Amino acid sequence: MAAKSFDMIVIGAGPGGYVAAIRGAQLGLNVAIVEREHMGGICLNWGCIPTKALLRSAEVFHLMHRAKEFGLKADGIGYDLDAVVQRSRGVAKQLSGGIGHLMKKNKITTFMGEATLPKKGTVSVKTDKGTEELTSKAIVLATGARARELPGLEADGDLVWTYKHALMPKRMPKKLLVIGSGAIGIEFASFFNTLGADTTVVEVMDRVLPVEDAEISAFAKKSFVKQGMKIMEKSTVKKLDRAKGKVTAHIEAGGKTETMEFDTVISAVGIVGNVENLGLEALGVKIDRTHVVTDEYCRTGVDGLYAIGDIAGAPWLAHKASHEGVMVAELIAGKHPHPIKPNSIAGCTYCHPQVASVGLTEAKAKEAGHEVKVGRFPFIGNGKAIALGEAEGMIKTVFDAKTGELLGAHMVGAEVTELIQGYVVGRSLETTEGELMETVFPHPTLSEMMHEAVLDAYGRALHI
Repeated sequence: MAAKSFDMIVIGAGPGGYVAAIRGAQLGLNVAIVEREHMGGICLNWGCIPTKALLRSAEVFHLMHRAKEFGLKADGIGYDLDAVVQRSRGVAKQLSGGIGHLMKKNKITTFMGEATLPKKGTVSVKTDKGTEELTSKAIVLATGARARELPGLEADGDLVWTYKHALMPKRMPKKLLVIGSGAIGIEFASFFNTLGADTTVVEVMDRVLPVEDAEISAFAKKSFVKQGMKIMEKSTVKKLDRAKGKVTAHIEAGGKTETMEFDTVISAVGIVGNVENLGLEALGVKIDRTHVVTDEYCRTGVDGLYAIGDIAGAPWLAHKASHEGVMVAELIAGKHPHPIKPNSIAGCTYCHPQVASVGLTEAKAKEAGHEVKVGRFPFIGNGKAIALGEAEGMIKTVFDAKTGELLGAHMVGAEVTELIQGYVVGRSLETTEGELMETVFPHPTLSEMMHEAVLDAYGRALHI
């Protein structure tokens, strides 16, 4: 069978791959995309989107319990876990189907199957009907990543879960252990804790949400503990003894090991890139700790082969993958895009309270040799936050004392995942404190706190 030739072939249809394909098609390229499982990848099917749907249910449930505060009455409050999960799956399905529609609309040829790269410029796809041979001068790897499994802590889907099992729980955990307090771990801890699970989070680093600014981590931890979570920092789960209906975890902290019993364990200890069985090594692609090594333009060093998204390393965020996809499609089409600055990519965690940040933490800014000015503003000083009944939270800004450059912004509280973008735009426009101070923020909004946190860095806050 003759090989089919394309201007660009994308392997993987997650938020990196499908966006790369769309941008390529917009630029007039003849594009093929290969996907082995679900259009939309992990993000739409097993990650960002369905978890947000679950967390929204938990948030509404939490608010129902607070009805009295708002002068409302709600009796017999309860939940149906199956219905909560069903809603989440429905949301995922709707969006996943939408991706198929976008491929058709943009005249992108879709192949459902397993891809390998037998030689440079060639992709072999094993489909239900046999093997298709595709050729192109430009191939984009967007194969994503999967949950990291630690020896002895492997998931079994019954007592020990990965994020996939946690998204479609067979039962409601009564006593839950979450291993890892990054975004995935803390979001599931937040969801199950809100629905009534007795939740313990174990984190190997010295604080929860270890990539966040230390003050924000401390604030979030206080909120989690207040909600009944048990947080164990600088702790390691050494092994799990599995028995019928229960798991005994051996947890080491400060040189001592204690055992604790749980009925469910969620392992969220990071991810590994999907780099196997593609034929990358034979092509001469450099792989470092399960991630493809690339330059700032996502080039692999093998002519015409690019890698984007999770497979190309941190930060492991869908929006980073999409942006890289656009950049690579533009490169392939002969344009001159700017490389992505990882420091200007925001991270968002949808636990309760939400956490969002961009740029350098205060500690990292000092480490990098900056003299800093730091501003803070609490939610309790904001009219909209009090009216919403969400007076717990804070916004923190970090500026370079000499130049006024906004080095970083860090937030914890209601809706901060929506607010952070204001600072992201500010950073991409290379804003200084002067412009931010002169910006008029609408009232009453939560965004006014962003203004106040800037003013506070310069001793000019008005409402504290």
